[in-house]
Amino acid sequence: MENRSQWGTRAGFIMAAVGSAIGLGNIWRFPSVAYENGGGAFFIPYLFALLTAGIPILIMEFTMGHKYRGSAPLTYSKMNKKSEFIGWWAVAVAFVISTYYSVIIAWAISFSVFSFKLSWGTDTESFLFNDYLHLADPGQIGGLVPGVLIPLIIVWILVLGILFKGVKKGIEIANRIFIPALVIIFLIIVIRAITLPGAIDGLNAFFEPDFSKIAEPGVWVAAYGQIFFSLSIAFAIMITYSSYLPKKSDITNNAFITGFGNSSFELLAGIGVFSVLGFMAAQQGVSVDEVVAGGVGLAFVVFPQIINQFPALNELFGVLFFLSLVLAGLTSLMSITETYVAGLVDKFKISRGKAVLFGGGLAAIISLLFATRGGLNFLDATDYFINQFGVALLGLVEVIFVAWGLRKLGEFKAHANEISDIRLGSWWTISLGFITPLVLGYMMYGLLRDNLTRAFDTPTGNYEGYPDFFILYSGWFVAIAALVVGVIMSLSKWKTAQREEESRAKEAK
Repeated sequence: MENRSQWGTRAGFIMAAVGSAIGLGNIWRFPSVAYENGGGAFFIPYLFALLTAGIPILIMEFTMGHKYRGSAPLTYSKMNKKSEFIGWWAVAVAFVISTYYSVIIAWAISFSVFSFKLSWGTDTESFLFNDYLHLADPGQIGGLVPGVLIPLIIVWILVLGILFKGVKKGIEIANRIFIPALVIIFLIIVIRAITLPGAIDGLNAFFEPDFSKIAEPGVWVAAYGQIFFSLSIAFAIMITYSSYLPKKSDITNNAFITGFGNSSFELLAGIGVFSVLGFMAAQQGVSVDEVVAGGVGLAFVVFPQIINQFPALNELFGVLFFLSLVLAGLTSLMSITETYVAGLVDKFKISRGKAVLFGGGLAAIISLLFATRGGLNFLDATDYFINQFGVALLGLVEVIFVAWGLRKLGEFKAHANEISDIRLGSWWTISLGFITPLVLGYMMYGLLRDNLTRAFDTPTGNYEGYPDFFILYSGWFVAIAALVVGVIMSLSKWKTAQREEESRAKEAK
């Protein structure tokens, strides 16, 4: 049985929480979302979403883990035995995400190496899809790609090795190294980027407000979606981490620091990304909107193009940029994997080493699917459906269950206020009881309507135009399977709940 040690310091917990929130998506998702939804005007709904959904849910999840001293499944089981499946559902979603997230980190490692000689050449799109990934058609698996497989093995050795060390000696120490290194490296990138010719044009495109957009419901939905997906809420991470906190921990302060720390990095990423996009537009003699891209296209196609055009130190800039992606990815992957490691330890009375070996080992094996020639297609479909109908739906269920099913908000508010400097009031209960459920409910209705309409609308087709059968088993099936696995896991009996509760109570003193 594992002796679950608490965080060495409050700073250690905050670094880990911020590290889990700052991921690969912060670097490329936020800038494009902000640009497409009003530029500088987007920060109004973004800040509103942060204060009415992001930080309130962080406070709720920090309080849940701290009060019940358990992983997500154990926490939900203590709240109400019938709700345990929600905790395992969240763990299953985290497990799925870890299987493909690790592969994106492997790509970043490869591109860090490619940066030394700018091996991607001038046609960066062809290099990524043909020369590096050897991309096959949707539905085809193809063979393993050595250039992805080798760094993928390195990723899992690093992450599982750190997790074997535990929370205090493994995750906390790793984050104390990775997070400062990530911030320093990205600051260097941003400082260099804003000095490039054309950077001002890029920043103008990013910050210039289009206030007419604020009247559009879709912009507010986009703001809530960005906050929701960027803070690592609703897939067990924050509940798990906060379960290790000592009794006297300022929950509300920690949540505000985590939320604003993540948002600050997103703003920094936006400044850096649009500075270099402005430079690229100036080099090509086109407007900034013609070079804006999102997702892997921005990170692994557009950025290599930009690096090629740098007036000097191209290789160094490339290494720094892709190394920042690696560090951001590793901190998040450690957090994601810890959710199911902690769940297995709590539920089945096994040592931490066995939980890491079984849970992390299984995730590593499944991740091989995404290291094949067809891996990118599987990754794209799985990522879309597990985020939209896993994470987002989970958040809606979680908030409704806590606020209206068990009516726990008053109890949680009292618990947080007892140990926090910033006291919670009606802002917190109104946000979780009304605003967040309404916005997330509207989001889920729109997503279901759009995806089901596309599925039965032959001219439009499925997400990204993928074939029906491919979307069925790589998208819908994966999202539904996470829920089914959650229900199945909740049906088995607890073997360690009492002993784990005593262990946590002893450690928290």
